[in-house]
Amino acid sequence: MRTAASPATPYGLNRSSGGSSSGSGAAVAARLAPYAIGTETDGSITCPAAFNGCVGIKPTVGLLPADGIVPISASQDTAGPMATTVSDAAALLTVLAGNGTDYGVHAAPGRLAGKRIGVPRKVFWGYSALADVPAERAVQMLAAEGAVIVDDTNLESMVDYSFDDELVVLLAELKDGMARYLATRPDAGLKTLADLVEFNRQHSDDELAHFGQGLFEMAVDGPDVGSPEYEQARAECLRRGRDDGIDKVLREHELDALVTPSYAPAIPIDLVNAEHHWGSCTQPAAMAGYPLVTVPAALAHGLPVAVSFWGTAGSEAGLIEIAAGYEAARDADDGPLPEPTYPQFV
Repeated sequence: MRTAASPATPYGLNRSSGGSSSGSGAAVAARLAPYAIGTETDGSITCPAAFNGCVGIKPTVGLLPADGIVPISASQDTAGPMATTVSDAAALLTVLAGNGTDYGVHAAPGRLAGKRIGVPRKVFWGYSALADVPAERAVQMLAAEGAVIVDDTNLESMVDYSFDDELVVLLAELKDGMARYLATRPDAGLKTLADLVEFNRQHSDDELAHFGQGLFEMAVDGPDVGSPEYEQARAECLRRGRDDGIDKVLREHELDALVTPSYAPAIPIDLVNAEHHWGSCTQPAAMAGYPLVTVPAALAHGLPVAVSFWGTAGSEAGLIEIAAGYEAARDADDGPLPEPTYPQFV
């Protein structure tokens, strides 16, 4: 199951289930499906997993095929599994990857001893007390199970970093990727992103009733893939997210992974005012093309909050071991996350 519409989370019917891939997260939370697939460019597996209290694995870009996915970014897009447990999500990753690796065997408790896990406080903590408190408890659980916690392993490259370079990359790759995608759909009668923008204008009552297409229009008018502006922006994304970011911190502190809160609790659905997310953990891994594993941590005022484990390219097996160890410790301490009760208002 994979949807792009934004239904409510079953934990609060006035609350968002996370934007893109939200239907996948909501379906798993509601037990309508034991497994689902999301696609992430920057947060679209992690966010619905966090908002809906399910496990999400955003793998290294390129590990899974991208056939048939409507593109945003060739350098950041990836499909990934969502499920109620780390074990189930890892088993689905095994099927999706089809590379001979059994990720499911790594989803076993008791493998945290000796794992070195960093806590990057700057930027990725501190934006939501409701997210921080369960994440602090998660760090304590990891330590109690034998993990070595290395605090303040900050990504200095991401301090005061804006979205500008990443946006240039996403817009340029959207324009290029959409043309390639539409070429595989000749019956649509559209060949370019500009054609799609014009179609939306001609059918604005339906297509633009609640949301504009300002980003589409920016992409049409913006730089192309391969242009100097694009190349400079892409290089800066890789430097900040990968080279001077995740890889540098993991290397300098000899870490197996990083851990952070995932998102603040689910925001209210609002078709009038722009929705606002207080913070998240996804940008460095998105720009680097690196994996994230998101695991529910607790309920905050009835809404799920989660923690995410970050790693370098190809580190899915190790992240799954850490995630499964944390999940087992959480279950032993608090029990599994309670199932949703579909309240009308939270």
